[in-house]
Amino acid sequence: MNDENQEINAKQNGLPIKRLAPIVLLVIGLGAAFFYDLHHFFSFEMLKENRESLLSWAQDNHILSAVVFIAAYAGAIAISLPGAIWLTILGGFMFGTLEGGIFVVVAATLGATVIFLAARYAFADFFYEKAGPAIRRMEDGFRANAVSYMLVLRLVPLFPFWLVNLVPAFLGVSTRTYVISTFIGIMPGTFVYASLGNGIGHLIDAGQVPDLSIIFAPEVLGPLIGLAALSLVPVIYKRFKARGRVAG
Repeated sequence: MNDENQEINAKQNGLPIKRLAPIVLLVIGLGAAFFYDLHHFFSFEMLKENRESLLSWAQDNHILSAVVFIAAYAGAIAISLPGAIWLTILGGFMFGTLEGGIFVVVAATLGATVIFLAARYAFADFFYEKAGPAIRRMEDGFRANAVSYMLVLRLVPLFPFWLVNLVPAFLGVSTRTYVISTFIGIMPGTFVYASLGNGIGHLIDAGQVPDLSIIFAPEVLGPLIGLAALSLVPVIYKRFKARGRVAG
């Protein structure tokens, strides 16, 4: 009986220590990355200085370089290390637009899923217990249209990638829905930057710096917004259908 009471008190007072373990490991990983200045490797200067060696390594060790790249990218996303955009550009530079883009989509989805599962395991129950009625109504709405909302969040760069990785963990999104919508939703933006990486050699030769705001150019952002709008069609249809039933 005492053990049961202690367990109940622990749940009431806060989060069980064991639930925090995955998050703690990721935070330690992020701290180690900053301690060893790993984020400084994600830059145009790094790519420029190591241009020939990176291309040579990718050509001579194609499978190994692809595996290392995917693992490094997934790890960077899992610990929310800043500068992952340069890894996307690096993927296009080393492997080309198509292959590099595919590697990035796979790696980013893996890394995002790790942080999603860690956050849900650690905080979802605690968040649900503390959430008020308004938050729970938002959770119900998000869960009912999870695919549509996730695609919008992934397609249009309104919020930081790490934030979009975390929020669905607290709003009842299933792992399957999260993985599929992430995989599909990040494709367009990924291939834009992979294409930029594929042609970055010409920019280096010309003494120019790549424009990372290319994603906000009208010819790029416009189609992304269009895809996001299409993603919301099921949500709009459900609401009109529900209103029709009420009116009937």
